[in-house]
Amino acid sequence: MKRLMKLMVLSLVAMITVAGCNKQDPPKVEATKQLPVKPPSVVVVPESVKGKWKAVKISVINKNTSKQTIYTIAIGSQFQVPDSNLTLKVENFLPHFVMEGTTLTSQSNELLNPAAQLRISEGGREIYKGWLFTLYPTTHAFQHPLFSFTLAGYLPAS
Repeated sequence: MKRLMKLMVLSLVAMITVAGCNKQDPPKVEATKQLPVKPPSVVVVPESVKGKWKAVKISVINKNTSKQTIYTIAIGSQFQVPDSNLTLKVENFLPHFVMEGTTLTSQSNELLNPAAQLRISEGGREIYKGWLFTLYPTTHAFQHPLFSFTLAGYLPAS
């Protein structure tokens, strides 16, 4: 009798195992993480700043020769760095740079945190769009194998 019970239990386990093996699992759907989309920053040049500054001075250091040259570039214009295929464009200048949410603006026309928005192209391809800060030259500093750039000065409009 014990032997018959063992045989029945083993048979039952075998049937459940076989039945379970024939059942196919539903296809796995990989969960994808949605990263939050960061809204783009907007640059607002206040009326108290517009037209008050005509140019910035950008220091360009050749890392191979350690030679520093300072170029004066009008705001809104482009400049070809001599003996290179780099083009610098000064988009904006904010004398008192502040960030208010996604808005980048100037709190006043005082030189309390000067910043220049710069685009750098190499061979016609944009390789950098960001800010250079006089007080914080290493903040978000652009890394290039041959050159380094800093905001060295600014010229008021006449």
